[in-house]
Amino acid sequence: MSPRLSAPPRPQKITERLGDIRYDVGMVNRKQRLKRLPAECYLGHAWVHWTFAIQDRKEGWLDARFLYKFRELLTHVAFRDQIACPIFCLMPDHMHLLWCGLAESSDQILAAKHLRSDLNDCFRRIGYQLQTQAYDHVLKDDELELGAIEAVAEYIARNPERKKLVGVDQFAKYPYTNCLLPGYPQLRLFQADSWNRVWRTLSFLKRTNCHRFPDPKYANRS
Repeated sequence: MSPRLSAPPRPQKITERLGDIRYDVGMVNRKQRLKRLPAECYLGHAWVHWTFAIQDRKEGWLDARFLYKFRELLTHVAFRDQIACPIFCLMPDHMHLLWCGLAESSDQILAAKHLRSDLNDCFRRIGYQLQTQAYDHVLKDDELELGAIEAVAEYIARNPERKKLVGVDQFAKYPYTNCLLPGYPQLRLFQADSWNRVWRTLSFLKRTNCHRFPDPKYANRS
């Protein structure tokens, strides 16, 4: 049986659409800045699929040491800018991140700038840098049902499979894919209850404004 990211069936129209999406098309040697949606689309509880490409698609930087540094930097950005990353996938020449805002004040454009700056500080020390601008796909209303979001996550998770870095339905074995929800380092994808735990944790983080105030759900308990 192939690994599953989620138990609920995926909406067919979302799955079909994802098959036609190529988030990395046109990211090599891009001369013009990508057009973004209005700034308000990246605020609050927005969901955005970000793709950061390495300049000139250079490879050779991705290893276990970079993975741990990446998680450290992403954790700082997550707490500072009040975002969560239900899934990330580091590929040999680019990286995918699915972010959701945890507070009304969350600003993913700002968070992306912070992460980009922090990553580039590391990359320059080893002779790499990120491409000038990240690609983004803001999830629309019909992509915000739980099953639809999980379908986007599965699309991201299967990137190594499509690039033949792992076998068919072996994406769970790819070592550079996981999630990062601030305050919960033990959360891991590709387990039987992964998405249930992710959704519960995201709900808690939103109620507490990413740990900034006590959980109102239990405010009246003695």
